[in-house]
Formats: sequence, structure tokens, C-alpha cells
Amino acid sequence: MLLHLPHLGEILALLCALIWATAVILFRKSGETVPPLGLNLFKNVLALVLFVPTSLVLGVALLPSASLNDYLLLLASGVLGIAISDTLFFKCLNLLGAELTAIVDCLYSPFIIGLSVLFLYERMTGPQIFGVFLIVSAVLGISGIGDRKNISRQDLILGVLFGVLAMATMAVGIVMIKPLLNRSPLLWVVEVRLFAGCVGLGIYLLLHPGGKKIISSVLAMRNWQYMLPGSFLGAYLAMIVWMGGMKYTQASIAAALNQTSNVFVFILAAILLREPINFIRILAIILAFAGAVIVSFG
Repeated sequence: MLLHLPHLGEILALLCALIWATAVILFRKSGETVPPLGLNLFKNVLALVLFVPTSLVLGVALLPSASLNDYLLLLASGVLGIAISDTLFFKCLNLLGAELTAIVDCLYSPFIIGLSVLFLYERMTGPQIFGVFLIVSAVLGISGIGDRKNISRQDLILGVLFGVLAMATMAVGIVMIKPLLNRSPLLWVVEVRLFAGCVGLGIYLLLHPGGKKIISSVLAMRNWQYMLPGSFLGAYLAMIVWMGGMKYTQASIAAALNQTSNVFVFILAAILLREPINFIRILAIILAFAGAVIVSFG
């Protein structure tokens, strides 16, 4: 009966946005005690552990027949788009807070479209260019002004830089496997990328001078209060409903509804984290969200 529910895809896409926004708030709290590298590793390991039995239940092969080139491409995408990108995202979240990170996060769509134009020979429409202008204006607005009482100028610049790099590397990690995505089981793609992300982070932590301290913070049960539910919601549940939204409605509509997560993050951060709201932040989230919707539908 559920599969025949009217507007199921739209409902799932909107639910995905709300789940991800809640996860971001939990990740923000986790970042107070767990470094970005550790939080990213925990998130990916938990998601991988949950996705493997999910695939078995759904009858998706864990190691389907595919070329070595396909596997290498997915592994590279996972290291870039998960190990590196998500760590940069958590660094941005720690420095800027959830509200400002939600604004920078809107750069994801322009990066995807820009790279698609360059490497996949897709075309960018006039409205999409205008949408990118709105998003960039919003990001530049918060970069130039900010809230001096809560974020230093240095943290503001570093946070925006980390956020921009996070969205750029995430977009590269997706665009580089776009042709492969069109002909492969989505769960398999997710699992291989997660595996690569876990291995990449694990190797880096082994070589990192503070690796033992970071891993200790991950293993400390007292830090799981926010980290465990945040990882379950953000890395596993949000992925499932995201796939459902993409399956049962048009991709452009699902993408636009997914982008409402930034608005949810903005609201939840103000309510639950007591992050300050001012005119510049409200204007920036309106511009960024409007730009993201125009980019998605343009």
C-alpha cells in the first residue's frame, strides 16, 4: 500500500531533508568532543556495517561482476567524496556552526552542475546561472560580515574555505562516477564508496601523530550520545529515504526537496543549539535556498 501512496517520492525526499538536518545538529554536538576525522570514521563504519546486511536482505550482490576500472573508480570516489569531503564538512561545521554551514552547503548543486558541464558535456541554463549567482552571493555575504561576537574572522574564513572544499570534493566524487551510477546497483556503489572512505581514513589515522587520541575519542562510550544517533540518521537512514525519493519522483524535484535540509538545519540550530539569528543570516539562507531550488529546476 505504501508504494502506491500519492506523492511518495516527494514525501521521502522531504523526509530525507529533515532526517539529514537532525543528523547535522547531532554531528555539531558530537564535534564538541570528537575530532572531525574520528567522527567521519565512526559514521562511515557504522553505515557500512548496516548497509551490508541491508543489501543481503534486498538481494543485492556485495561483489557483483564489474571491471577493475569500475572498482578503482568507485574506490577513488569514496576516498575523495567521503573520507576527504566529509572530514572537511565536519571541520566547517565545528568552525561555523550549523546555520552558516547550511548556507555554504548550498554550493553543492552549483559544483555538481559546473563539473557536469565541463566533463559530462551537459548545458547550464540561464536560470541555473542566476541560481549560482544567488548562492555565491549568500556565501560571500556571510564571509564578509559574519557575527563577530561568536566567530572570529580567522575561523569564519577557514570555515567557509573548508566548506567550499567539502562541497567541491563531494561534487567531484559524484560526477566522476556519474556514468557508472547509471548502470550499476546503487547500494553496491554506496558500499564500495563507504569501504574506500573507511580504509582511507583508517590509513591516515594510523600515520597521523594524534591518531591514537582521535581513535580513543571515538571508542569512548560517553561520546556516543550524539555520535551514534547522528551517524545512524545521517549516514544510513537518510541514504535510504534519499534513494527512495530519487526512485519515486523526478530527480530534479527530489534534489530541490532535499535542499530544504539547509532550511531545516537553520531552524533547528536556532532552536536546539541556540545559534544566533540576525538579518544577514536570514537573508543569506533565503538567497542560498532560492538559488539551490532555481539550480535544481533550471
